[in-house]
Amino acid sequence: MEEKKEKGEEAPNFPAFPYKPYTIQIDFMNALYHSLNKGGLSMLESPTGTGKTLSIICSALQWVVDRRQQQKTEDRIESDRNGAKDGQVDSDDEPDWMRNAVINKDKQSEEMKTKMKEKFGIGFRRVDKRRNHENCRDLFSRGVEEEPCTKKEGNNLQMSNDAVELSDEDFLVEDYESEEEGNLCGGKSKRKVAGVSLSSSSEEDEEDGSGDDEYEEGEKLQVYFCSRTHSQLSQFIKELKKTVFANEMKVVCLGSRRNFCINEDVLKLGNSTCINERCLELQRNKNKEVSKIKNVGAGGRIRRNKASCGCPMLRKHKLQKEFRSMMSQQGALDIEDLVHLGKNMRTCPYYGSRSMVTVADLVVLPYQSLLSKASRESLGLNLKNNIVIIDEAHNLADSLISMYDSRITLSQLEDVHSHIEKYFERFCNVLGPGNRRYIQTLMVLTRAFRQVFLKDDRSYGDSFRDTEKVSGASGTSTSSMAINDFLFSLNVDNINLVKLLQYIKESNIMHKVSGYGDKVASFQKNLALNGGEDGSTLSSFQALANLLLSLTNKDGDGRIIISRTSTTCSREEGRYIKYVMLTGDKIFSEIVDQAHSVVLAGGTLQPIEETRERLFPWLPPGQLQFFSCSHIVPPESILPVAVSRGPSGHTFDFSYSSRRSSIMIQELGQLLCNLVTVVPEGIVVFFSSFDYEGQVHDAWEASGILERIKKKKRLFREPRKNTYVESVLKEYKETIDTLSSGERKENPSQSGAMLLAVVGGKISEGINLSDGMGRCIVMVGLPYASPSDIELMERVKYIEGLGDSDSTKTPNLSLGNELCSEEVHAGFNVLRSCRRRGKEYYENLCMKAVNQSIGRAIRHINDYAAILLVDTRYASDSSKRNFCHPTSKLPQWIKDRFVASTDYGEVHRMLHQFFKHNKKRWLQQ
Repeated sequence: MEEKKEKGEEAPNFPAFPYKPYTIQIDFMNALYHSLNKGGLSMLESPTGTGKTLSIICSALQWVVDRRQQQKTEDRIESDRNGAKDGQVDSDDEPDWMRNAVINKDKQSEEMKTKMKEKFGIGFRRVDKRRNHENCRDLFSRGVEEEPCTKKEGNNLQMSNDAVELSDEDFLVEDYESEEEGNLCGGKSKRKVAGVSLSSSSEEDEEDGSGDDEYEEGEKLQVYFCSRTHSQLSQFIKELKKTVFANEMKVVCLGSRRNFCINEDVLKLGNSTCINERCLELQRNKNKEVSKIKNVGAGGRIRRNKASCGCPMLRKHKLQKEFRSMMSQQGALDIEDLVHLGKNMRTCPYYGSRSMVTVADLVVLPYQSLLSKASRESLGLNLKNNIVIIDEAHNLADSLISMYDSRITLSQLEDVHSHIEKYFERFCNVLGPGNRRYIQTLMVLTRAFRQVFLKDDRSYGDSFRDTEKVSGASGTSTSSMAINDFLFSLNVDNINLVKLLQYIKESNIMHKVSGYGDKVASFQKNLALNGGEDGSTLSSFQALANLLLSLTNKDGDGRIIISRTSTTCSREEGRYIKYVMLTGDKIFSEIVDQAHSVVLAGGTLQPIEETRERLFPWLPPGQLQFFSCSHIVPPESILPVAVSRGPSGHTFDFSYSSRRSSIMIQELGQLLCNLVTVVPEGIVVFFSSFDYEGQVHDAWEASGILERIKKKKRLFREPRKNTYVESVLKEYKETIDTLSSGERKENPSQSGAMLLAVVGGKISEGINLSDGMGRCIVMVGLPYASPSDIELMERVKYIEGLGDSDSTKTPNLSLGNELCSEEVHAGFNVLRSCRRRGKEYYENLCMKAVNQSIGRAIRHINDYAAILLVDTRYASDSSKRNFCHPTSKLPQWIKDRFVASTDYGEVHRMLHQFFKHNKKRWLQQ
């Protein structure tokens, strides 16, 4: 507000805001503008539906405009001062050798830029070669330019007349010199590695008119906006198009290959990993073919591959150039727009958009691309002195650390081990000592990791049994241990994993081994070598490399999870080794240290203390800038009610021990049968899991409750696969619009629709259920995460250990009848031992999920909705609970209007009056 401005600070103007802003929107924009002025870290909370995205756009980009104008003014003043000095001092007084040195230096700089552009591709930033071992993570994100074998290397192979053996030379790794063999800079292959190049165009294409100064890297102030999902990024671009910034600033939207790919042969693979691998494989094949063609006269042994010469969408570099030009002309484009443009021009929108990063004023991208260090380097993102805005930051800590998890299954281990053995057997006699030693080391590790699944837990000592979870019913076993204990127990603690990872990256051994294995399999018609159940051999190698990288982390930064379950309920491989990252502060500090300002934005960021302790404990609380505002809707537009009893008088208790009882399920059904008679248009019901939603649906179908509901509302269910969600929502909306408009085609008595959804599913995260799509949100129970999740319990234990816990503040956890299964014993034991932080984290996970789900409704100032929290725990006396009362963690704008009711009749009367009043108000608008 005006009166809260600091003295001497001029109030900023936001002329780009397309409407007359509300007071809270002005407050939000002022707070963001001030935080960008100050720099550092800030958290800005604004309820969903208050125009948060538009406020971020207008404030942040206006700050960029003002900052650039200020810089121009300062540069002009400085130029005038220098001009005055130049007028006083004769320039001829400067020695000739100094002037010549400056001229030569400028000339060399221009030549260097030209060389870099020719080598690294137009529009891409060269990545700094000075990297630590963490950079090995992106082993397959960079295309490797392979050269043909030299005569010397070709003569090393004892070739036979067999056609298969003749082509084996292609799969032999280059000689490798390790540090011990005289290379002081560490191991290095004799192959030229062009791994930092992001361009997929061939050298021929680049020579053909690619030297465009337009996309040279330059120092400029940039804004990076990231969110969790592609749909949220598209929504951001939609809001951006409402402002003048969409055409005045250069904007680029980044995304995954799966969302951008227009090569039908690649896209039909479906799986993201397979799409990524095939894309990079096409680029490697292209580079390899071009390299061989260009070295015909070099005396090397030349042999053409039968493989494809690269992706057809990247063969013409001129089209990529035209694509970038079209992007600049058309202004802000979302992923769908870019894909449409790419299809029309028959050129790749994925690499076309990436090439614009260095010249963009605003880069819009998903979490993974910005938060992962390897992804930032691969994309050429430069955060130095720039602005980073992270939206939907309510679960940022968990999202961040999950990106650094790694997992390899037993079938993947066996696949890798089999391929390495066959490769080593074929090339052992011609491999150099460096290659031979590292390949043997890989075999030692894969053999040791496979033995994990054959060992008894007792061989690992107490460190393995501290969080062991055993289910007697299925005979499964899942255990955890520290990194050092894991390495010592397998007797592989003496292996230098950092050097091994460097070898894997520089030697290209993974592609050589997997390529040779696939070739042999194809020749012998032995399809068993084409990869395990988890995908291709290359995927298996990537999984191994990621695990090895994880094992180089500090001992206390994460835990090793070992599962010996044969299969999971979703038919996935259940035997695996997984590294779970527990700390994110070091990862996040890299972003904060580089950027001028980092802004965490969201609808429900509180409690902020947990986020501070997990992501930036080094920041004093007083230096964290925090802003929170209320909602724009009037009090009469929302009705949040805790429903503790159903129509039959039964108490709603959806705790772990009671939620599956037939009485509870039928009482919930009776509640919804009553709701469909009083709630107009759409009702969305959120369950704790897909499994529980399925059980409830089947029970209602058998009892006839579903038939009663369908008489009033058409029923929809959230699909498990995210790809089907959009079509379900579209049909759900069309049904509501049709029935609410008075059209009654099939069932004259129907007045809307009901959607059964799941907390944590796609519908609960970022989907707009405005107006008729969400007139009533029903939250069934408290969606606590399962205590049987050993990874979750490891995080709980880690968070509990952050700082000093005060045991006098919160008594020990009393679980009562919730402890009813052996499967959750270990998890409840962990929770019972928590004094404060760990338990608060467990509660916060639940209530953040609740807040995200109920926040799907009320999307604008004229919207209205009822929110029913169906469980007695929402209305119970907080003094009788050791958990914090759930309502204490609700957003303030809901708490201010919250009603706890013990009688359903009262709830029904309130609903009737609420919708009658708002329908009348709606018609008067």
